Amino acid sequence: MTCWWCAHWIWRQRRLLILIVLTVAFAWQVARTPVAAHGRTKVNRIDGLTYVWIPSGTFQMGCSPGDSECFDNEKPAHTVTLTRGFWIGQTPVTQAEYLKVMGSNPSKYHGAQLPVEEVTWDNAKAYCERIKMRLPTEAEWEYAARGGAAGARYAAVKDIAWYNANAASATHVVAQKQPNAFGAYDMLGNVREWVADWYGSYDAADAIDPHGPQTGKFRVGRGGSWYDSAQIARASSRGNNGGGCGPACHGFRCAAN
Repeated sequence: MTCWWCAHWIWRQRRLLILIVLTVAFAWQVARTPVAAHGRTKVNRIDGLTYVWIPSGTFQMGCSPGDSECFDNEKPAHTVTLTRGFWIGQTPVTQAEYLKVMGSNPSKYHGAQLPVEEVTWDNAKAYCERIKMRLPTEAEWEYAARGGAAGARYAAVKDIAWYNANAASATHVVAQKQPNAFGAYDMLGNVREWVADWYGSYDAADAIDPHGPQTGKFRVGRGGSWYDSAQIARASSRGNNGGGCGPACHGFRCAAN
């Protein structure tokens, strides 16, 4: 004679097992998907990348309080107010998206989810314009990189950046390190990032929505790269395409209001 309650018990156990498997699978997928720690995100329908919202605010730009590693070009620190919030790439532009938008891939280290590198400033600007966005200003970039933190970094350098001590002389897949409070990954290390501004000296005056010098010889690169030391992987560190490994280290991310 059939044990109907045995069959019912087995059926319930199978349902429970299936539910557990689906829950674990969903949790794993969520855990591996880059998301913003706070705030909004959106996907640009042209390049397919995710962008995070950065609220307006005021911050201290340049050498961070208590930071003994600053270079002279990070001084004097000065107060900057950004009157409008903006979107910025959650990660640097990847090779897959660059190839889709620009039809080429200049990178030395190949991989679809590696950041594109060896990008000229002109081509970075052109990419952003093709997806109806723009390069961030230097002030916007630093504000986004700080993630609300006043210090040189928002966490230990090894936890947030690929640099010469842990990168094994190559770029790495984006979004593998800890994001900042805005939900942005790889702001420090991996690849240096072009910004819109000409390179120039700071002054101590407060600034509102600054755009840097009107003319110059070099454009600004921020954040350091796989090639650079931990000293470069700081929110206030800044350079130009005339030093270090030059354009070979440069990638970028786009922004929009």
